[in-house]
Amino acid sequence: MTDLRKIIIDGAEIEVDPRLTLLQACEQAGVEVPRFCYHERLSIAGNCRMCLVEVVGGPPKPAASCAMQVKDLRPGPEGAPPEIKTTSPMVKKAREGVMEFLLINHPLDCPICDQGGECDLQDQAMAYGVDFSRYREPKRAAIDPDLGPLVGTCMTRCISCTRCVRFISEVAGVPEMGQTGRGEDSEITSYLGQMLTSELQGNVIDLCPVGALTSKPYAFTARPWELTKTESIDVMDALGSNIRVDTKGREVMRILPRNHDGINEEWLSDKSRFIWDGLKRQRLDRPYVRRNGKLAEASWGEAFAAVAEAVKGKKVAALAGDLAPVEAMFALKELVTGMGGTVECRTDGAKLPAGNRAAYAGTATIEDIDRAEYIQLVGCNPRAEAPVLNARLRKAWLRGANIGLVGEAVDLTYDYAHVGTTGEDLAKLLEHKFTKVLEVPSLVIVGQGALMGADGADVLATAMKLAEETKGGLLILHTAASRVGALDIGFATEGGMDAALEGAEVVYNLGADEVDIAAGPFVIYQGSHGDRGAHRADVILPGAAWTEESGIFVNTEGRPQMAARAGFPPGAAKENWAILRALSAELGATLPYNSLPELRRALFEAVPHMGRLEEVPQNEWQAEKAGKPGSKAFVNPVSDHYQTNPIARASTVMAEMSKLGAMRHSAVAAE
Repeated sequence: MTDLRKIIIDGAEIEVDPRLTLLQACEQAGVEVPRFCYHERLSIAGNCRMCLVEVVGGPPKPAASCAMQVKDLRPGPEGAPPEIKTTSPMVKKAREGVMEFLLINHPLDCPICDQGGECDLQDQAMAYGVDFSRYREPKRAAIDPDLGPLVGTCMTRCISCTRCVRFISEVAGVPEMGQTGRGEDSEITSYLGQMLTSELQGNVIDLCPVGALTSKPYAFTARPWELTKTESIDVMDALGSNIRVDTKGREVMRILPRNHDGINEEWLSDKSRFIWDGLKRQRLDRPYVRRNGKLAEASWGEAFAAVAEAVKGKKVAALAGDLAPVEAMFALKELVTGMGGTVECRTDGAKLPAGNRAAYAGTATIEDIDRAEYIQLVGCNPRAEAPVLNARLRKAWLRGANIGLVGEAVDLTYDYAHVGTTGEDLAKLLEHKFTKVLEVPSLVIVGQGALMGADGADVLATAMKLAEETKGGLLILHTAASRVGALDIGFATEGGMDAALEGAEVVYNLGADEVDIAAGPFVIYQGSHGDRGAHRADVILPGAAWTEESGIFVNTEGRPQMAARAGFPPGAAKENWAILRALSAELGATLPYNSLPELRRALFEAVPHMGRLEEVPQNEWQAEKAGKPGSKAFVNPVSDHYQTNPIARASTVMAEMSKLGAMRHSAVAAE
């Protein structure tokens, strides 16, 4: 461990790690230092000079605290600890000068700037600036590049902090932006005037300390002080990124990331950030019953009566979709199994063993990626399935981790060793001696693409054996936010979908829009959007979207998290658990809970770890019996990142991104 060093900050003596920068040391001492270009998760640029501090006994000019380390400070007289000041006259004058310099060319358009109310430049000009300007010359103007449908530009406001350039290059791994020119002619732009292609590009909006980069879909629709802010969980992938949902009245206006070091750090994928317009379109806001071959509007009583008539004396099978909360699935399982029916959540056909939590939730955490030296990817494309996780893998690669891939060769924004495409190739890895791997932390990440084939169970068992042989962790990368929670409560039938639907005369579809139900069974669809599931249904029960009800979701590493309600469902739509509770009374099999807390009490009694929110349970290792994996190549489960669920398919922004992606792929194929 590094020896701590004493320093004096504004008269107070503290002990800090000598490797820290002066800015970080000030933060540890509780002293705020203003900054524009510095960011904790990006490389140090040292170009805005707003973080200047005075080093007592040092150079006669202020020093940039973001670029100087504590170990670079010289001791004071007679070995006294080095001293820095952040409020001295020298510092005050320097910061006023920097602020005046930054505002020379900055346009005075705060009233119409979309960043107004949450702008770092505004706040720091108030705190550290002066109330006059000595400049009367005309301000410069800059051309606004078109970065695509997500990020809006007003580059006249740019202060050249280069945060966006560093993020796109370092974190996203798609170096599409840079700075050209010198002095007054310098400008941030995209290479060759191209649009951004990264799945994480929306994060540059959060990083921009001024209004140069803003959200195109959200722009000029609301001011920050008009919004109600709700902390919640993202369900667009299985990562469980922490988000903040901002609403104005009943409408979701934008979605922003929240910091969680164990999951998404402070990043968010573009699909999760811009999906909110899909919550307003193609919504199911009233029940429907199919009469004479056509769906017709009905009351809740008529819909329930139609369901009761249909299920009387029939075999019922229930399917759970990708976005269903644990509470709704638990209530549906209790209802259907109470009638002697079957349930299934593995709608993509993945061969996940329902009774072995170590096999479907793994033994590693997302944070283990930060420590791993060897990472083996099996049948997955993290860039399309979980872009934020892919950024974490890139961070590990930049640190020196070795990454291998068995599966489709794809662009993952980092180098990897492509060691095959089939289960046979995975099995061959077991023939190697893992002398080096055994000495350092390692990780095996298994995607659903490896588990969806006929040999999926054998592939999973082989991957688990590889993790065991290398004394490494196992992480299962799911594509559905609801999958781990569903398996935790036993929402599965031995034999998978085929076994669950065999002989079923009635299918209760809880938001499963990615499956085609064959003709024959009577289908009850409960969901939020008029997608594939609703088109096949005989009865439609309109449910709430994930932002419109409180629900528990278990992420891909097995961590239960609570998504809070940010608004209310439209029209006559109801919360999903409440629909099932009301329907159970109509069917004469009343569920024993009248409120959400009562339902959760029953859930926590049945599955105790569900009540321990934010905790990743330690799963007992149970090896699966391994057969011989086949020679069929793995096929990644996500072909279009922007069209994976009914909310995304209802979003015009996602449709535009999907179209641009298809055009890019066809252009690459043509080359």
